[in-house]
Amino acid sequence: MVIEELENILLEVTKKLGYDTDSMRVILSNRPDLCDYQCDAVFKLAKTLHKNPIEIGEELVNEVNALPNFQEYFEKVEFVKPGFINMTLSSNFINKNLIEMNDDAHFHLKKPEKIETIVLDYGGPNVAKPLHVGHMRTAIVGESIKRILNFAGHKTIADVHLGDYGLQIGQVIYGVQKENIAISDITIQDLDRIYPAMSALCKENEEVKEECAEITKKLQDGDLTYHDMWKKICEVSSEDILGIYKYLDVSFDLWLGESDAYPYIPKVEKMLKEKKLLQSSEGAMIVDVSKETDKKEVPPLVFQKSNGAYLYATTDLATIVNRMEDYNPDRILYVTDSRQSLHFEQVFRASDLAGIAPYSIFEHLGYGTVNGNDGKPYKTRSGDSPKLQYLFDQAKEILISKKDGNSEMSEEDIDKIVNAILKFADLQNNRERDYIFDIAKFSEVVGKTGPYILYTYLRIAKIIQNVDIDNHKLSNNIYNNYDRDLRLKLLEFPLAFKNALEYRMPSYIADYVYDICVLTNAFYQNNHVSGLEDMDKKKDWVYLLTLTNKMIKEMLSLLVIKIPTVM
Repeated sequence: MVIEELENILLEVTKKLGYDTDSMRVILSNRPDLCDYQCDAVFKLAKTLHKNPIEIGEELVNEVNALPNFQEYFEKVEFVKPGFINMTLSSNFINKNLIEMNDDAHFHLKKPEKIETIVLDYGGPNVAKPLHVGHMRTAIVGESIKRILNFAGHKTIADVHLGDYGLQIGQVIYGVQKENIAISDITIQDLDRIYPAMSALCKENEEVKEECAEITKKLQDGDLTYHDMWKKICEVSSEDILGIYKYLDVSFDLWLGESDAYPYIPKVEKMLKEKKLLQSSEGAMIVDVSKETDKKEVPPLVFQKSNGAYLYATTDLATIVNRMEDYNPDRILYVTDSRQSLHFEQVFRASDLAGIAPYSIFEHLGYGTVNGNDGKPYKTRSGDSPKLQYLFDQAKEILISKKDGNSEMSEEDIDKIVNAILKFADLQNNRERDYIFDIAKFSEVVGKTGPYILYTYLRIAKIIQNVDIDNHKLSNNIYNNYDRDLRLKLLEFPLAFKNALEYRMPSYIADYVYDICVLTNAFYQNNHVSGLEDMDKKKDWVYLLTLTNKMIKEMLSLLVIKIPTVM
């Protein structure tokens, strides 16, 4: 990593001068017209030593410029008052690092000090309820974070964690019985029709709501009366959910649900009782998870309702017991709507108090809502939250209407571009924030969109396809500013990846690959590679573009995007 190499050089020089410090922080220059990288650690060092930063800075720069191998790393190093060290890299150093990146499958990324086992909980669809646009967000954000963790070298275990034991099951069973549908005849169309009808009925009719709740409670208690119907509903719904996840290229190692957590509830209850954490409150069993240091009220976790029913918090705790016993993970990550942050705070605290798993291993990776142009949660024209299939179809229609030849593309290529439209639109945003979903804008081949990234890749692939560089060694030449800008941006990959990994933010990858594509297009427009007669220069540039496309393809994979054959 370039930054680490530069920091080590400055650290060695600092220690050679007798200054005691363990860090010389280097950052990307905020004035690329002046230099490539900067060190702003002079201020901190001067404060520690009670010296003038100008004196220390000039002393350090003089020592760097006197290094016998200076030209291997730098073209120029200057001190700029009041306390900045400005560094411009040499062509030799830039190209050495590019060669190392090209020769390594992980672009010369530093391996983690410890390989962690990480359980990721994302997806979370409710059985018998159609998947909507919000489910797309948790699926692709979770999948992207999983791929980033894997690329870094960690071991991941992805769990879809189906909601298969909640009130919606009781409502659907009630509806199926009312319509006298045979268990073997239940279809996805039945579920799509029955659930919204029964959900609406429960809001109007308290007796029906209580009956549905009673059905749910009996099912949770192991009553065999509803077991076969529940099993069929889960089977039909899961098949539909699996098909949508397959379309999105999202996969899970574990296809478990709330129901799988129920055998572990007695263990949770025992652990809570042993620690004297369970309290009775108005007939319900609760766990006080508040702290004296809380600035906002954190209500008790409700372990069991007064009617004996269990809640999401109960099954989440039971699921943690299951995961700790089976996988003993170093971390457990939950990718859900940010509005569930309080729920997970309660669960994490209860787990810590009960000795199930320490608070430190948990991370709630919340995400914002997908909004329409009106700033409100994205809806169809009829005012409903759109099913994912509706979204796929809408994106296809817009894509096909963009250009006459698009209708002649293969279904596979169309699906890959639709995926790119939807996924890049989402993942380019800081996951914690809400964003405006403008499908027409995100379908454009210009601007910060998935199609723009795909178009850049295919454009470059066409340029380099007929030039043989198998035995070519990149020279030390850099031919112009467009060339140099692209090379420097490629060297920033470890920094972009580090941020994506550390903050669990795919948006860092999306921003980076977009910046790469902008510079690649500028390079292409100002350097006519195909017509070059100077074969050494041509092969250097094809080498550079080959590495660029290799990186674009990997970044797109981290964003769960596949590349079509044509656009």
